[in-house]
Amino acid sequence: MISTGEIARRLYDAASREAEDLVVEAVRFGLSYVGVSLNNQHMGLAALLLHELPPGCSVFPEAGKIAGTRASSLLKNLVEGRNPLEKALGLATANAMMHPETAEDERDSLSIINLTPKDRVAMVGLFTPMVPKIEATGAKLSVIEKNPARMKVPGREEREKILRECTVAIITATTLLNDTLEEVLSGLGEPRHVALLGPSTPLCPEIFGGTPVSHMGGSIVRDTGKVMQIISEGGGTTAMRPYLRFINLLLPKTY
Repeated sequence: MISTGEIARRLYDAASREAEDLVVEAVRFGLSYVGVSLNNQHMGLAALLLHELPPGCSVFPEAGKIAGTRASSLLKNLVEGRNPLEKALGLATANAMMHPETAEDERDSLSIINLTPKDRVAMVGLFTPMVPKIEATGAKLSVIEKNPARMKVPGREEREKILRECTVAIITATTLLNDTLEEVLSGLGEPRHVALLGPSTPLCPEIFGGTPVSHMGGSIVRDTGKVMQIISEGGGTTAMRPYLRFINLLLPKTY
């Protein structure tokens, strides 16, 4: 059983080793993403879960004071954040520090998973573009989504059954922001492949030791200025895609 917040805590510990020497250059809050650029010439992203923000959470009190501060001051939000917006700020900061040293794989994530009609796929968080691709393989797909505006939200028993019986789990990295990742991982049976996907994914293999995660699919920002502009103008993944490099990291099975 992995305790709630454990993965975020590990990421915080890993990123803290570099944070004291880094300074925030700019921050953007958009409709779909938070972006943070640091003086290491890198930028990090994290999804913004607007539908999960508490009522009245409409302004950020530190606005106008963030640029020029130590990255460590933003990173604390990863573990001390009181809502998904503050946690997204911390996650984006951590992601700006994560630069994989292992070999990078730029194949499509689904080609790595290599689905067959025998697979039962649990998709945690609706990845709409992936749905027809998964269905085309003949694999059985079940989706677990928290946002009722996107689809019908399955009940607890159904969610537990989907996770327990799946052979492949595809999990959105936004589960780090609403404290559900550990619950999802703990609810899995014995899947052959567990992927954490999306631009919010922290590309830090060490934080997933002792968990079922075997595959991280995240992104590296190639054009900070353009991605910052897109976030400011309310854009999402589709608009940012040409300015990101999507990579995969595969982990040895330790679980």
